[in-house]
Amino acid sequence: MRTAAVHVAAGSMLLTALAAAPAGAGTPAAPLAAELRGTAVAAARAADRGIDFGACPAAQQLPGTVRCGTVRVPLDYARPDGAQLELAVSRVRATGKDPDDGRRGVPRQGSLVHNPGGPGADGTYFPMMGALPEWKRIAAAYDLVGYAPRGVGRSAPLSCADPETFQDAPTDAPAHPSAGHKRERIGRAKAQARGCAERTGESLRHFHSLNNARDLDVLRAALGENRLTFLGSSYGTYLGALYATLFPSHVRRMVFDAAVNPAPERVWYRNNLDQSAAFEDRWADFRAWAARHHDVYGLGDDARAVQASYEKARTRLAKEPAGGKVGPEQLQAALLRAAYYDDLWPHRARALSAYLKGDPGPLVEQAQAHPEAAAEAENARAVYLAVECNDAPWPADWAVWDRDNTRLARRAPFETWANVWTNLPCAYWEGPRQRPLDVRAGRGELPPTLILAAERDAAAPYDGALELHRRLAGSALVTERDAGSHGIAGGPNACVNGHLEAYLLRGRVPGRHASCAPHPEPEPGPRTRPVERPGPR
Repeated sequence: MRTAAVHVAAGSMLLTALAAAPAGAGTPAAPLAAELRGTAVAAARAADRGIDFGACPAAQQLPGTVRCGTVRVPLDYARPDGAQLELAVSRVRATGKDPDDGRRGVPRQGSLVHNPGGPGADGTYFPMMGALPEWKRIAAAYDLVGYAPRGVGRSAPLSCADPETFQDAPTDAPAHPSAGHKRERIGRAKAQARGCAERTGESLRHFHSLNNARDLDVLRAALGENRLTFLGSSYGTYLGALYATLFPSHVRRMVFDAAVNPAPERVWYRNNLDQSAAFEDRWADFRAWAARHHDVYGLGDDARAVQASYEKARTRLAKEPAGGKVGPEQLQAALLRAAYYDDLWPHRARALSAYLKGDPGPLVEQAQAHPEAAAEAENARAVYLAVECNDAPWPADWAVWDRDNTRLARRAPFETWANVWTNLPCAYWEGPRQRPLDVRAGRGELPPTLILAAERDAAAPYDGALELHRRLAGSALVTERDAGSHGIAGGPNACVNGHLEAYLLRGRVPGRHASCAPHPEPEPGPRTRPVERPGPR
């Protein structure tokens, strides 16, 4: 019975997929049609097989309530009978119980699939979110489903370097690098690009966002869902936007949390320039906060003085790395994470303060590389490079990177060059590049979708949310004003969470645009004067 039904479904899915092909996709029609046919074939097979959920691998250290399985996807969707990859999937079933009244049942609404971003992030931990108070109403109605995208974790993992030598520390990070420093970094970028090509071979070209979107449709089918309910965060919003463009009739509900700019001309080189500029503003927010709590941290009573404290620490670390493990680059990376998430502000301010007063312990604890996590970090980096470098053309001439970023670093020195070194392997990438899709949906082509954005998010600058909102007719944009944490779904803002629940549980959106007041700033640490000790010279 089921097999016959799946054969019928395969034909209808194929027709639906071909009818959904976007007219302005920016990809040659024949290859796009071949890959859409391959997606329909793979999805039909996945619907037939389903997912055999069982105990999760012990190495993942997931609780017994989380069940794990795999779904098979083609390496190359133009050849669905060729090489296959297995993607790791995790799930917690909907509780079916109202968290406010355990005697009251809640109807199940299917699976909620989450992609946490990156690219390169492992989403298999998402089902655990259902235990948090902010997620319990959603977890009552939905199976929470996470997965590791192709190349990530247990899903045919990619590698570009030996994990044992990947974490190079301590290292310097000049805000205005010399010609010699640039030459050294160019050499590293070339070696990274070469390592990706050598370790993965011809299959490397198939790790990109378009295939990630196709994988998502196969996962939908394997879960037994006719239409997808999806929550994408950060890069996951771009993945969701591609999915909505390729498979509009397969969308049920879709949340874009911390939306990146999907405009083809900004993927990915110009998006990274925008990001570096936005991080300067968010770094200023942290410095202003630390200055307001000068009595706690002693870093300076205005933002300029806090910057001076940071520069003082950088200078000392360049001469003598903290604990032999933390140099200027590790300090900058630790504070960059604070620019992503303001709940880290007290921890980072405390560590910087303690270091300047002679105690490097908290800084070493927060900023050092952890050898036990080296393989996971290297894998995430490899997938990030594979996807972003494959997704779109990048400038191949170093002079373009040098010109654009030298100019930008004059007004945004905090993150500009660090961002260059992260992405520079794409200048020397081997293999063909994809042409980004022209993401868009006309009125009536999609069900209503929900976009969540913090106004001062630096990792996903707010203009990206506005652009996505403009491109998806019928979308609703919820803005957290004067806030900048990266990803706000299920966070500390009750107003945002109310809109999220109204949409996922009742399909209700707040018109075209709604706004929420910011969540409270983090409280500083204990207001006690640290013990003064001579600091390093």
